[in-house]
Amino acid sequence: MTSRYRSSERAHPANSVPPSRRSVVKAAAATAVLAAPLAGALPANAASAAPAFLHGVASGDPLPDGILLWTRVTPTPEAIPGSGTGPDTEVGWAVATDKAFTRVVARGAVTATADADHTVKADVRGLAPATDYFFRFSAGGTDSPVGRTRTAPAADADVAGLRFGVVSCSNWEAGHFSAYRHLADRGDLDAWLHLGDYIYEYPTGNYGTRGTVVRPTEPAHEILTLADYRVRHAHYKTDPDLQALHAAAPAITIWDDHEIANDSWSGGAENHTEGAEGTWADRQSAAKRAYFEWMPVRPAIAGTTYRRLRFGRLADLSLLDLRSYRSQQVGIGNGDVDDPDRTLTGRAQLDWLKAGLASSDTTWRLVGNSVMISPFAVGSLPAELLKPLAGLLGLPKEGLALNTDQWDGYTDDRRELLDHLKAHAIGNTVFLTGDIHMAWANDVPFKAGTYPLSRSAATEFVVTSVSSDNLDDLVKAPEGLISAVASPVIRAANRHVHWVDTDRHGYGVLDVTAERAQMDYYVLSDKTDRDASSSWARSYRTRSGTQKVERTYRPV
Repeated sequence: MTSRYRSSERAHPANSVPPSRRSVVKAAAATAVLAAPLAGALPANAASAAPAFLHGVASGDPLPDGILLWTRVTPTPEAIPGSGTGPDTEVGWAVATDKAFTRVVARGAVTATADADHTVKADVRGLAPATDYFFRFSAGGTDSPVGRTRTAPAADADVAGLRFGVVSCSNWEAGHFSAYRHLADRGDLDAWLHLGDYIYEYPTGNYGTRGTVVRPTEPAHEILTLADYRVRHAHYKTDPDLQALHAAAPAITIWDDHEIANDSWSGGAENHTEGAEGTWADRQSAAKRAYFEWMPVRPAIAGTTYRRLRFGRLADLSLLDLRSYRSQQVGIGNGDVDDPDRTLTGRAQLDWLKAGLASSDTTWRLVGNSVMISPFAVGSLPAELLKPLAGLLGLPKEGLALNTDQWDGYTDDRRELLDHLKAHAIGNTVFLTGDIHMAWANDVPFKAGTYPLSRSAATEFVVTSVSSDNLDDLVKAPEGLISAVASPVIRAANRHVHWVDTDRHGYGVLDVTAERAQMDYYVLSDKTDRDASSSWARSYRTRSGTQKVERTYRPV
């Protein structure tokens, strides 16, 4: 199905290219774990070492004239992910305007090597803007599955609308990835955003659903080495629903903490023991290298996921990296959250974000944001009363934050960013957020303590988890019970919060026009059911020029 916004522009030829503690298992063990299942997945001609495409195909980071294509080839049965073995293999790629590949507009070849875990990328340019394409890879006479992708509109194009799938927090052991299947089946997405926690680093049994493991992950131990991270990424990409979504539309991804380790910061992580688990520098380097090998991401700045994409005159999308540069988290109730020397973004990234927002000439400024920027506090008092009390007691000026891993733990960065929006009269800024395993629709106030008497700087749509545990899972309560009790309490203490669902799993669909940006929230019937159904739950929108969220009673 083609989006109602799409035109059939003609392509032209292209040029190419908290839980505790763990045991360390060597890369050889990871290889042994995966050898049997992956060898069994190979086709009948595997004995003759015919290459195979076991991990699907993907595209990402759409540009007006290009797209990044990705796959992983298994050149021989023993050349499994993380093994570091296998021959160099030439992998051809082709892009066409039809699924039968009778109208090929670009083709080329890249070499898959053991050094890159036999993953390959082709950064294809010279394509037409706002156009659907089909792509595939080939090696040794074997063709990959066919993928569909789409280029972005021309930078100066007047775009009627855009539609993005939005997901976050997909833990293999906690459930199936039915959310991906339902997004893939839509057929109307310009792209889909994964806002972090695409994989989880824990050993099996440490992060399942309601204390059980729906399906075991591989490797079974906590991932620490480059081989470990490669194996975990590879295992996730054997999921048929994830493969289907990657093959259906281009992905736009950022990382959060679990792609490396829980509650990570620039110098370490809650879920890392220096020495016993190697050095943080080595672990972080291994995790990031595996991420860039296994994800269809075009890094604008080496070693980070912050970058910006543009979709005509309608929207630009600033994508943040809120792990690589941040200061260490502080405890709940600690006034150090206001320390101007502490940072979530790092100086260079915050300046880049501010400059991009100020210079943007699009109708909407979207921000891909891995942790919630809206305040989530208890004990809020009007700022006039709180500031002197906070100074005396060493408390945070914006109330007692419940989650200092979010922007609440780095209030000076948030204040600087929101002040920048105000000083430059920057409107229509929408933060798209994951991480917290709940669905939220928020205004982003300049002063939470006096809201709604004070103004809103922006809006925020937070999507729930694909599968990772949320509140009802953690306390083993019937779905909906915790939300019924907690939501009114949260909203009473945080008057900028329009809606919060603490219990259900699913995904969002963001639909953008010149008049409004609307998030439709969808929920799954049962994340432990491979065939879970999906149903619409709620919709919220922000109208152009308002910086406020309002409920709407039908999905787009």
